[in-house]
Amino acid sequence: MNPHAKLMSSLSLMLGTTITISSSHWMMAWTGLEINTLAIIPLISKSHHPRAVEAAIKYFLVQAAASALVLFSSMTNAWFTGQWDITQLNHPTSSLLLTTAIAMKLGLVPFHFWFPEVLQGSSLTTALLLSTVMKFPPITILFLTSHSLNPTLLVTMAITSTALGGWMGLNQTQTRKILAFSSISHLGWMAIIIIYNPKLTLLTFYLYSLMTTTVFLTLNVTKTLNLPTLMTSWTKTPMLNATLMLTLLSLAGLPPLTGFLPKWLIIQELTKQEMTTAATIITMLSLLGLFFYLRLAYYSTITLPPNTTNHMKQWHIDKPTITPIAVLTSLSISLLPLSPMILTMI
Repeated sequence: MNPHAKLMSSLSLMLGTTITISSSHWMMAWTGLEINTLAIIPLISKSHHPRAVEAAIKYFLVQAAASALVLFSSMTNAWFTGQWDITQLNHPTSSLLLTTAIAMKLGLVPFHFWFPEVLQGSSLTTALLLSTVMKFPPITILFLTSHSLNPTLLVTMAITSTALGGWMGLNQTQTRKILAFSSISHLGWMAIIIIYNPKLTLLTFYLYSLMTTTVFLTLNVTKTLNLPTLMTSWTKTPMLNATLMLTLLSLAGLPPLTGFLPKWLIIQELTKQEMTTAATIITMLSLLGLFFYLRLAYYSTITLPPNTTNHMKQWHIDKPTITPIAVLTSLSISLLPLSPMILTMI
């Protein structure tokens, strides 16, 4: 890809995200979302492979439909209430339309079909952007309108997302698709708590982004696109695979790793809101996700390929991406003891 085009797309991506998260007017938020969509499309289709072009078209169609719904929702709200302010979403139909639009943008069930396919057609770095940066503006809009949203609809979407994210990830062999279903499952955890404690949703998103970034960057260094490759990468970079295993277990939410913190806080908050049944269901469904994270961890470190390799193991890798991976991995597995300090910040 042309470096100038890449720079332009990256700057537009940052600009679109900044406009959306800092705006209070619906039209500005919509403009930021549109800039974001147009900026990521060249990055998805940069390889010119038919799969990548297909992924870009799917992404464009879904995001265009979702943006149209956002615009329709805001105009309906302005028509009935005279308000263009994002926090003043008082009309019930507008609220319903907005929830649908944001669910489409994020990939919540039942609007999740595009997400695994688009991730599979993208490179690992673009898939990382789609899983983290592109989710931030829609989650910000949900955060700003959380007091107006329909609790029953969101809880239903959240539980079905966690169930389907765990269930569909069980028999996948492609790492990008596994991480796509992992993202859908985590979005379920974020959606269930957005009405009751919006700041907790943001904390969950930040920690999820931290752990997912670590996994994607590690897979990018080892060039791992499927599980058989993950099995053989142990012989090349043993230390990197060992830290990948810990990050995957953290993403699964096992104590005493970082990923346990948001799940623990969400279950605690749901219990306070007398939603013990929902908390129990979503916790049980997260066991499905735990299974495929354990399978990934098992493939990355415990299984050894039957054939021996002749080259030396790379215990130290001279690549510029290793320092960020080291920092991100440390944060992904060791933030739980700092939870009192983190809780004072939210």
